[in-house]
Amino acid sequence: MSLFRPCIDLHNGQVKQIVGSTLTDSGSSPRTNFVAEHDSAWYAELYRSDNLTGGHVIKLGPGNDEAAKRALAAWPGGLQLGGGVNCDNAAEWLEAGASQLIVTSFIFSDGELRIDRLEQLFDITGRERLVLDLSCRRREDGKYYIVTDRWQKFTSTAIHADTLAFLGDFACEFLIHAVDVEGKQAGIDEELLSLLAAESPIPCVYAGGIANFGDIGKIERAGKGRIAYTVGSALDIFGGPLSYCELAAYAGRKS
Repeated sequence: MSLFRPCIDLHNGQVKQIVGSTLTDSGSSPRTNFVAEHDSAWYAELYRSDNLTGGHVIKLGPGNDEAAKRALAAWPGGLQLGGGVNCDNAAEWLEAGASQLIVTSFIFSDGELRIDRLEQLFDITGRERLVLDLSCRRREDGKYYIVTDRWQKFTSTAIHADTLAFLGDFACEFLIHAVDVEGKQAGIDEELLSLLAAESPIPCVYAGGIANFGDIGKIERAGKGRIAYTVGSALDIFGGPLSYCELAAYAGRKS
């Protein structure tokens, strides 16, 4: 599987690139870097043509189910699905063509890890079809804490060796957005990356701040082939300066 994991982020039914830290439940518009002319299926077909497995479709709030289903139908078994996943709809999304399901908010309630919910979801998906989104932000104490609800709510769960070891028994990989730098194309969070490389017992997919091939090289060196990466706003297919075709070709040579 390629270390480059493509993405399809959906907001109000459209493919967009958003600064994740500006998403709220208040109804105010988030800071948007890009709104696509093409629909979700177009991107899924593009990734399929380049055999970029392990990418994901993320539903950022309501109104995205139909667009997500179009993407999954364009490449059945080729894309993960995240956003609003729970025990009531997990089987439906797997049947719709998702290769794995990505979950965060469902397994946390009032900032606390709900092990009972995690176990119930695990019973539906099994380990190989479950990805845990441990996207995080740094607090005043210098530690990274998992955030939920469009990355606005801090949980009490910090990213450290014990957390990663426990949750790693339930999932095939972790998806981790460095929320403080996500969508800004201002460089990666190297401290978080080093923590994941040293402590995660399972493969990770890192996202946040990637601006160029230099950042990708840092991820590959630190991760020693175990940390994949998602590039969003920096890609030219999302209005950025980094060539998608060059990155897809580079990833193909590396895989």
